[in-house]
Order: sequence, then structure tokens, then C-alpha cells
Amino acid sequence: MLDFSTVKQKRNQPLVLERQQKQEKLPCAEIGRIELPPGTSFVGVPHTAGTREYLTCERGRLELVTGGDVFALAPGDVVVFNGDQRHSYRNGGRESAVGYSVVLLGGPSV
Repeated sequence: MLDFSTVKQKRNQPLVLERQQKQEKLPCAEIGRIELPPGTSFVGVPHTAGTREYLTCERGRLELVTGGDVFALAPGDVVVFNGDQRHSYRNGGRESAVGYSVVLLGGPSV
């Protein structure tokens, strides 16, 4: 659910709408937004065995390192990888990078 209650406008500037995402707890999935300033990285925590993770780049450039492979993502690119391995995200670009991660958690069949 998106909350559009915070609206800011500066004089002689376009309207800026800030939104906050309220996450719904799902037993088998996680959805997250990743924003990395230029030159920063983030180490992901391996998930349970059998987990698949989908990462898409919305803005900037994201680099994913997992299983000894390096994937360079530009806006619109999507990569799918085994989320139960060590993995990290990096922004080697000159602008902030934004991506979204959908994690389908592995585990016993229901």
C-alpha cells in the first residue's frame, strides 16, 4: 500500500510527492527497494536453501556479484539468481542507482 500523504512544494518549484511503502508480510516472498548512492555497495544476506531472487534496475547502474559472477544492470534490466548464495550489490556509477528485489523464499513445499 502506498501512502501519498506527504506532499511538499517549494515556491516556484514543481510539486514534489514523497511516498512511503508499507510492506505487507508474505510468508514466502520479500519485496524491497534498493537505493545506492554513487560508489557504494551493499552485502546481501543469503536466504534459505532454494531461494530465487529477481533484481531489476530502475535508475542508474547496478552491479550484482553472486556465485563468482558479475552482472551489470542498466535501467530496465532484470537478473534472476540463487538467493541462497553470498551476493552483493554495487553502484560504480556517478548517480544514485535504484533497484527492486523480489525474493521467492525456498523451503518445504506446502
